[in-house]
Amino acid sequence: MILRLRPERMANMLNIDLTGKVAVVTGAAGQLGRTMARTLARCGADVVVHYNRSQEMAESLAEDLRAMGRRAAAISGDVGKADDVMRLRDATVRLLGTADILVNNAVAQYSWTSVLEQPVEDYESQFESCVLQNVLMAKAFVPAMIAKGRGGRIVGINTECAMQCFPSQSAYVAGKRGMDGVLRVLAKEIGKYGITVNQVAPGWTISDRDRAADTEVNESSESYVKSVPLGRRGDDQEIANVVAFLASDLASYITGAYVPVCGGNVMPCI
Repeated sequence: MILRLRPERMANMLNIDLTGKVAVVTGAAGQLGRTMARTLARCGADVVVHYNRSQEMAESLAEDLRAMGRRAAAISGDVGKADDVMRLRDATVRLLGTADILVNNAVAQYSWTSVLEQPVEDYESQFESCVLQNVLMAKAFVPAMIAKGRGGRIVGINTECAMQCFPSQSAYVAGKRGMDGVLRVLAKEIGKYGITVNQVAPGWTISDRDRAADTEVNESSESYVKSVPLGRRGDDQEIANVVAFLASDLASYITGAYVPVCGGNVMPCI
């Protein structure tokens, strides 16, 4: 598939071919998850559409992917629970085969407030959805990648917030920074098997929710883009394009990377 940006920023992209690959996208029923799943499918991958509660959306998405000519399955589970992740693995193998690509995207939602006011339970839920998700997905899926002997791709969805550490972000940042540490160590441990481990860190991203509500540009976003060198918010397709690249053979010599896709709003320094 030749990935293209939206019409207002149309540009030819390199040909990304994921034909014959099986991708598991956690949280695929969510706003960004749906776009990533569709993009991987357009590149040729068969896709497991993981969801926790949004069954109707997940099954509808899986049907859309099958209409593209891909194999797809909607599978439920809590990615912070070991038994659920192992069931996700077993169902993936049974329905589509051994996974070649993991996109660890699911995250728990909660209300942001100060450290002093944030319930302890919110830190626990972020630990489960950010840190334990990546640990459990690795334990469940990486052994088969190693046995297969054809490498593999793990892409964790992080956030620009992990670098910003703004007030009220503490639980989210704690979870995402913990995730960062796990994935960097994992990249060093399994690189010898040709398996790459990278992170994509979106900024405040435009999604279908914004397009439906006509909120791509409003007072809050205008304040946000003042700090963005490219002078605009990114959209979900731009995030998905980077995920597809990292999932492909084009990124075969990239591992351990934290890649901000936020218009330069955060810039890791050397």
